[in-house]
Amino acid sequence: MLSLRSVTKRYGALTALDGVSLDIARGEFFGLLGPNGAGKSTLMSLAAGLRPPDAGVLTLDGVAVTPSDPATRTALGLVPQSLALYDELSALQNLQVFGRLYGLHGGVLRERIDEALAAVGLTDRRRDQVKTYSGGMKRRLNLVAALLHRPKLLLCDEPTVGIDPQSRNAIFDYLEARNRAGLTIIYSTHYMEEATRLCSRIAIIDHGRIHALGTLDELLTRLPFEEEIGFPAIPATAALAAELGAQGTLTTLDGRHRFEPRADFPLSAFYARTEAHGLAPRLFTAARPTLEAVFLHLTGRNLRE
Repeated sequence: MLSLRSVTKRYGALTALDGVSLDIARGEFFGLLGPNGAGKSTLMSLAAGLRPPDAGVLTLDGVAVTPSDPATRTALGLVPQSLALYDELSALQNLQVFGRLYGLHGGVLRERIDEALAAVGLTDRRRDQVKTYSGGMKRRLNLVAALLHRPKLLLCDEPTVGIDPQSRNAIFDYLEARNRAGLTIIYSTHYMEEATRLCSRIAIIDHGRIHALGTLDELLTRLPFEEEIGFPAIPATAALAAELGAQGTLTTLDGRHRFEPRADFPLSAFYARTEAHGLAPRLFTAARPTLEAVFLHLTGRNLRE
């Protein structure tokens, strides 16, 4: 549905996107995961046709997406990171404005507004000014405003920043339902649990480049270890812990060791050592690596401002 070919975008000396190529399939729930300043919002703005790339081409169903052709954008819905609502207007008035901008009128517009407000639990507050809403209510309204015109592709740029867990879960449920109904969604976030729950495929972006792309299971193979082993830091395991330090990374926190074996150290060798020390299997837990571990492995642990 959406294709990027060698897309580059610069802001002065800063290269926000650096030769990005990407294909989004119809019906996908695609995650764009990256730290602050990675290029997520820039990619979203280019996909929405709000800015032109400095190099490369973006196409939606084979048609170039450009700021000079707003007709292409009628196929898109955009939920921006910064709220795009009129605070002095009510929820009803906001949706009337956005619906009319997309050519909706009369009974069709009224029906879609009613459906939208009911879907995100705002029917009873429809005539209240948006400035009286909580952050979660504004985020939910912002979401349905982008869907009134029934786009075939929805771009969500960190749509849950700074809201309560109940509102986040309501947004997740709504997006999942729309995706099951056929809506293609691109969802940018830096929250691992969001990408893990929602996205069928994930791209990890940093410094304007795609560093990894695939399903969650495929991304987990990017780690230099397949599993991490946990066991208690007690006198009985001290000798084993001393041996393992040379076979991988051993860290200790809150009375437990965590061992991440080197790629060339098989788990069979690990368990052979536990048996040699006479340690019971119940002392050990094998944990599947997480998306967060992959993310930090690829993007580093330095703080981002």
